[in-house]
Amino acid sequence: MVRLIKVSSSSLSAIRRVLGGGTSAQCQWRRTFSSHLNDEVLVEGKSHCRTAVLHRPSVLNALNTNMGALLQKYYKCWEDDPDIGFVMMKGSGKAFCAGGDIVTLYRYINKGKMDDCKEFFGTLYTFIYMLGTYLKPHVALLNGISMGGGGGVSIPGTFRVATDQTVFATPETLIGFHPDAGASFYLSHLPGHIGEYLALTSKSLSGAEMLACGLATHYSLSAKLPQIEEHLANLVTDDFSVVETSLQEFADIVSPDNMSILHRMETLNKCFGHDTVEEIIDSLEDEATKTDHAWCASTLKRLREVSPLSLKVSLRSIREGRYQTLDQCLAREYRMSLQGITGKVSNDFIEGVRARMVDRDFSPKWDPPSLDRVSKDMVDEYFSPLSISEPELELPTKQREAFL
Repeated sequence: MVRLIKVSSSSLSAIRRVLGGGTSAQCQWRRTFSSHLNDEVLVEGKSHCRTAVLHRPSVLNALNTNMGALLQKYYKCWEDDPDIGFVMMKGSGKAFCAGGDIVTLYRYINKGKMDDCKEFFGTLYTFIYMLGTYLKPHVALLNGISMGGGGGVSIPGTFRVATDQTVFATPETLIGFHPDAGASFYLSHLPGHIGEYLALTSKSLSGAEMLACGLATHYSLSAKLPQIEEHLANLVTDDFSVVETSLQEFADIVSPDNMSILHRMETLNKCFGHDTVEEIIDSLEDEATKTDHAWCASTLKRLREVSPLSLKVSLRSIREGRYQTLDQCLAREYRMSLQGITGKVSNDFIEGVRARMVDRDFSPKWDPPSLDRVSKDMVDEYFSPLSISEPELELPTKQREAFL
């Protein structure tokens, strides 16, 4: 197995600006720092395939700007290399990817480093578009935590292998944000209104549930992953059907357990198919009165815990995503993300990250504090064009046409 070491040109340029010519000690620091940046995405591979390994295990492989830039560079190189037939992605340690590095974003915002925030979103969203238009087979091994941006860097690809250890969620409403990184595209295309349910409640799915609703294409026990990786590494092919057949050889038959939300789709669709968050909550309360089912009570409890503004913004985002292409969703999400972190409408993102990830008191003070205080103008602001001086996200749609 070969591990390739590369560093992005932008990272090297930044280092050179800081160090100038450099003494021997500075040169040694440069090599160490460059290696650290590269180590955030490792590369494994044999003759005909490459594997990108998300490698920040201490933070559950949370994505940062450097990782997005490295993934773009590697994937472009591999796509252009005729000797490489397909690409895989996996995570180090107990997670595939817990999402974006929101703690670093929190610190950027508090220090007024908005350009760094814009680069973060732009770099990662551009890679997600690249993945969604990739010309070669792509296999994501979703073992362990696979949340938020972790879905963004895997679900738009060709194949997604879930396991008995997989935990998937789009937990953004818990931190005063909205499901992004392409989530408004793929959630909106799930059966019924399960996309609205996942987006609003931030509830999780198991690997079996991911397979059942189409978020995953295959399911295998995690104990089989070494065999799957070894088998795929020895394949010499760029044929999508050959890769799919190989994955199917290691697939396990599985069904969601009796407590799964997928067994309550009739009730879910009835409740989450309404036009407004208020109507969704009213419908859940009505069902809770009729059935006294614990699911209704727990769902209502969650909807009352998360950001009221995020609920309304997220519902509209999913509904718009149902009629948009991947690139249109990413461009809109970029606009929404920048609006969400500026504090122009609300500081819910900063407050949500503080409460759950920084101070960990789990008692966010949302503003507005209730649904009836969230105005239409507030929600509209998230979807409005950025200022004249602020460029929109430009994706390479002319070079890479979205076919999802």
